[in-house]
Formats: sequence, structure tokens, C-alpha cells
Amino acid sequence: MRVRLRQRAPLNRLFAPALSATALVPHPMADSNTILDRLFKLHPKLIDLELTRVLRLLDALGRPQDKLPPVIHIGGTNGKGSALAYLKAMYEAAGQRVHAYTSPHLVHFHERIVLAGREISEDHLVRCLERCEAANAGAPITHFEITTAAALLAFSETPADITLLEVGLGGAFDATNVIDKPAATVITPIDLDHQSFLGDTIEEIAMEKAGIIKPGVPLIVGPQQNLVRGLLSDVAEAKGANAYIFGQDWQTFEEHGRFIYQDEQGLLDLPLPGLFGRHQLANAGTAIATLRALPASLQISDGDIERGLETVRWPARMQRLTRGPLAELAQGKAELWLDGGHNPHAAAALSQTLADLEDKAPRPLHLIFGMLKNKDAQGYLAAYQGLARHVSVVPIPGEDAHDTDTLYEAARKLGLEADKAASVEDALAQILARPQEAPRILICGSLYLAGQVLKENG
Repeated sequence: MRVRLRQRAPLNRLFAPALSATALVPHPMADSNTILDRLFKLHPKLIDLELTRVLRLLDALGRPQDKLPPVIHIGGTNGKGSALAYLKAMYEAAGQRVHAYTSPHLVHFHERIVLAGREISEDHLVRCLERCEAANAGAPITHFEITTAAALLAFSETPADITLLEVGLGGAFDATNVIDKPAATVITPIDLDHQSFLGDTIEEIAMEKAGIIKPGVPLIVGPQQNLVRGLLSDVAEAKGANAYIFGQDWQTFEEHGRFIYQDEQGLLDLPLPGLFGRHQLANAGTAIATLRALPASLQISDGDIERGLETVRWPARMQRLTRGPLAELAQGKAELWLDGGHNPHAAAALSQTLADLEDKAPRPLHLIFGMLKNKDAQGYLAAYQGLARHVSVVPIPGEDAHDTDTLYEAARKLGLEADKAASVEDALAQILARPQEAPRILICGSLYLAGQVLKENG
């Protein structure tokens, strides 16, 4: 299949208005939350995909995106955060200093910007945000764009060996897509999500995400639907990017309790990944394929890969909660799990993981479920038909989330037993009060819900 690269006009052509008398008045010293709240007011739209605004700001800052350690740019619908986490763990196992940029955060904003292995400090974040705010001079810019510029500024001024950059939304017009020559681009599984911004069909979404592919830069492709795989292959060929595609150039599988990775360079017999679930084999494999596609100067040993697999951490991705108030409430009475996946594709992977758990250690499965309004609640819950015993629907305070009536109706339409709860704590108490054997409980449906749970659980 041949495809023509699509050109799209920017969604917003507003340029900076004339500066008001107060635009250049310096603000008193503030904490990062105060500055971040102020930055929300610079543009009326939370999401407005184009590159004009962020490129203008980066030019004013001296083009920090051109002064970074080698960049691995990671996009996709699901698994991109996990693939980044594996790469980070593997490089750190090799003693490398790693910059990492991810979004959204779970508990506090500083999680998004990791400088040479450490979350950015409050003082450093404040300095970078204030410099970006001053350079922007009151012009329209989205919150994600100006905070991405702050991250790139921090990365450019802090020594490190590698930069891992996660796409925020889409690819072609995402604020991270400003690196002219990354060391590699990575596209994890693509599926329907954010249709109001990226397009209504899988082909349109895939084309947006293919926008990060660069001429002469290796492209690593995770598991994809056939149509998407062909489309990405065609874009890579058109741009002169050498593609390394799952199922064609590399593969992964589990054998006798071991993780097997195989490509034309040979076979690696490794321990199972530290992140839980069958889908993590592909995410870990994507990281390994990326490492093996890079120039020799950026590769690491097989032993470092193995150590990274064992030490990887990525909160709210099928995470077992064993400490904190919620875990103490469930201790001895239930298994308590947390996951931030929020679309049907993520739910399908989670339900397979839970089905595998059920085969090994049967327990009644209960969901505690909350979801943002722009997500497909019924599509997500459909993956748990025949698997979940019961769904407790909860609000997500402070977020533009589905109300519990809507979530309840979505569950009931699928034939799932459901009830409403005022909070995660109330839902957990109700589940534990039911006369049954010790249940398995998954808190799910939103990274924002997961972040609130992690914060409240200490």
C-alpha cells in the first residue's frame, strides 16, 4: 500500500497580540504550582495541535532542542510510557545518565522532567518556567507547549548521555516533535484514542503518529494492526527511514518462564520483565529492538539489558498496591491493583493479564472504575465481560470526568453487575463487605484517577 503524506494547516493561526502594560512586569518569586496555574491562562484551548507557537518560543530561548544528548522519540497510543521506562532502566543499568520527559504526571508535575536520572528540583523547575514565561512575553501558547519548552531547556543545560522523549498527543503536531535528527523514533501500538484531535479512523490516527518519523533515522515499530503496520512501513520508506517492525524484523515470546527476544542479530534468553502482564513482553521487546537499532556508540551490553528488565519501575501500570492506607484496608482480605490505562486497547491487554492471573490463582474480580468524559467508557468495560464479577463506579474529583450515573449505565448495558460509590475508599469498603472469598480488585480507567489514588495512598 502506498500512502501520500498529508499536510494539515495549523488548527490555530493566532499570533502574539500587542503586549499589555503588565505583560513584561516581573512576577514575585512563586512556587511552581503558582506559575503553572498562571501559564494555563496563556491560551484558551487546553489542546491545540500545531508547532508554530512552540517553535517561536524555542527560537526565543536559543533553540535548546538542538543542544540535547542523543534523543529517542517515542510515540504511539499504548505502551509508550512502558517502553520508555524499560529504556531508562536499561541505560541506567549501564551507568548512563538519562533525561526523560513523560506526561501526564501522576502525583506532582516534577515527575514529567527527569534530569540525568533525578526528578527536576522545585528551584530548577521554577527557574526554567520563569525563563520560558519571560521569553514567551504573553503570547498565546498552550500549557503543554510551554512546559515542554521548559523541559527541553532544562535538558539542554544538564549533562547526560541520552534523552528519552515521550510524545504527548499524536505526533506530527505534538510539541515534542521539534527534534530535527533524533537517534531513533519509536511507535508503540496504535489504536483509537483522542479521536476529536487525531481523526476518527485508525488510518488518520496512524498518520498523525507517523509524523515523528524522520529521514535517515531508524524507526522501531511495536505490535500493530495489519493496516497500521503497512501504513507505517510505507511512510518510513517514503522518508528514507530504516524500519524495524515487530513480527517481521524482531519478535518476543515467553518460554518456560523466560522472556525470549529474537531478531536477525540473534536470540536473547532473559528474565521476565519487571512490569506485570503479557503485553509487557512487547513493550520490553520494543526497548530492546530500539537499543539494537542504534549506532554502536549508543548500544549497551546484554547484561545491562537483563538488569534493566529486572529493575524497571513504572507506577500505575498494573501495579500491585501493598503499602499505604488503601492497601492496609485490603490487607489479608483482597489483592489490590492499580492501572491507568484508559482506552479499549489498554483494557484488552489488562483483561488478558487478569485472565492469566485467574488461571493461576482464581479470585473474584472487582473493578473500581472512573474515567474522563472524552474517553469511551463502554468500549473500555466491554473487555471485562465474562471476567469481572462486579464494577464500582466512582467520580474523579477535580477532573472533567464521566458522572457515576453515566458509568453505571455503561456497565449495566454490558450486563455487568454495578453500583455507585462516592470515592475509591467507599468502593473498596463496599467490596470488602460483600460475603465472598478474598477478591482481586483493580482500580482502573484513568491515569488521573490512578494519580489521586497514589497520592491518597501515600
